[in-house]
Amino acid sequence: MNILDFIRQFFSDSAHWHGYDGIPSRVVQHLGYSGAALGIAAAIGLPVGLVTGHTGRGGNVLAFVATAARALPSFGLLVLMFVLIGLSTIPVMIPLVVLAIPPILVTTYEAVRSVDPAPVDAARGMGMEPAKILFQVELPVALPLILSGLRSAAIQIVSTATIAAYVSLGGVGRYIVDGLYQRNYEKVVGGATLTAVLALLVLVLFWAVARQAVSPGVRGDRR
Repeated sequence: MNILDFIRQFFSDSAHWHGYDGIPSRVVQHLGYSGAALGIAAAIGLPVGLVTGHTGRGGNVLAFVATAARALPSFGLLVLMFVLIGLSTIPVMIPLVVLAIPPILVTTYEAVRSVDPAPVDAARGMGMEPAKILFQVELPVALPLILSGLRSAAIQIVSTATIAAYVSLGGVGRYIVDGLYQRNYEKVVGGATLTAVLALLVLVLFWAVARQAVSPGVRGDRR
């Protein structure tokens, strides 16, 4: 039996579409973990990246922090937090947030620093306040790159949130963990397929957001 047969059997089984262990329930749980982690990471990474990018200070510190955070193994951090804190969503949130902050932080910093200095200098010459320069001049130009950092972080979170199942929580990773334990490879393949589909949907979502949020001139559209 090949992978396509496993996928077909998993999604055609009506038992997988109902109840607490059904696909809709597991997807909602998975997106809940992912959305919460992305929100926390964005609340930390975006302001710090915007301010440091605007001032031009702290670039070396940001690079060090990002490198250190990327070096931390998500699964190892999950197990450590589980031992220290116990069974809750917090041990899951911590490694996901730590995973997501570096791409958001570094990309936001680089996005603001890469803005053409000419309009920034012109805005300063007109007497605009630093906050207005940041949000009215630099941010609109930097937005495409900032969204790419958020997109990268979101995809990493969605792909990694399967680790929640290793500490007895939910999400689509439940199918992978339970399937391996039961030697039910239909479940394993089904869970992996759901994870891949969710990651692709994140790509589509951010593409749509970029089309709406980024001005045509910044995107380079001719119309």
